[in-house]
Amino acid sequence: QVQLVESGGGLVQPGGSLRLSCAASGSIFSVNAMGWYRQAPGKQRELVATVTSDGRSNYADSVKGRFTISRDNAKNAVYLQMNSLKPEDTAVYYCNSQLRSNRFGGVYDYWGQGTQVTVSS
Repeated sequence: QVQLVESGGGLVQPGGSLRLSCAASGSIFSVNAMGWYRQAPGKQRELVATVTSDGRSNYADSVKGRFTISRDNAKNAVYLQMNSLKPEDTAVYYCNSQLRSNRFGGVYDYWGQGTQVTVSS
């Protein structure tokens, strides 16, 4: 079994910063892309940022220049540094990992349980 455990959410004032962390554990053979998605109340889940195993990153236009995604392949971990936070960044943030749990298996999506980020004064 594979688990993704997130941490780092919370309440922050507009303009503030937060850093989200996510680590994958369990039966893991290899990890492809990792990323962060978010879902605000009444809205669909949307991509925030992704990073490939060789470090190529992709961001939603709404977070470019403010958020930075990084990963530690040795720890099967992904991080999201969020700066200059805005009220519209308020959402539940979900970690995603596309990984292979054994040598002969396929690549599947795994999700964390989500962590709440609230930006409010």
